Amino acid sequence: MSIENDEQFSCPYCAESNALVVDITGGANQTFVVDCEVCCAPIVVRLKIRGEEIISLDVRRENE
Repeated sequence: MSIENDEQFSCPYCAESNALVVDITGGANQTFVVDCEVCCAPIVVRLKIRGEEIISLDVRRENE
């Protein structure tokens, strides 16, 4: 069983592609902040996980 999934998303500030490694053992609903790999802006990441699958990945600006 893999405990990590690789996901890609676009930064809500600069629209550049970012990579994210998700630990699926962190719970069914996860919320955390990461910095954009390009512009360094803070991005709020919200995940919904079922089993070993990410069913929802939502990224937003920190102040939204």
